Amino acid sequence: MSDLTYLLLAIAAISIAAFIPRVIPFLLPKGRIKSRFLNSFLNYIPYSVLGAMIFPAIFFATSSLLASIAGTVVAILLAFWEKRLIIVALGSILITAIVLAIV
Repeated sequence: MSDLTYLLLAIAAISIAAFIPRVIPFLLPKGRIKSRFLNSFLNYIPYSVLGAMIFPAIFFATSSLLASIAGTVVAILLAFWEKRLIIVALGSILITAIVLAIV
């Protein structure tokens, strides 16, 4: 497969993936959605897509996998304890910097 073919297929796949969530509301019946499952599914799509794009990149953001894992664990713990977003971000950055300085 040539590079151009691969690029065009990738663009087509991304376009379809971005198009489907925008079309779903038009295909659903008019009025309020009564299904709790479908309602929660549609509400969580943006968060799951954002998480799927960001989470793998976390582990390659630094030169040390150990520092990335430490920052991720701290971010997850702070978020679990319901700290504010800025505290979660700064805490994970601080721990990552400390581990990078040690390693």
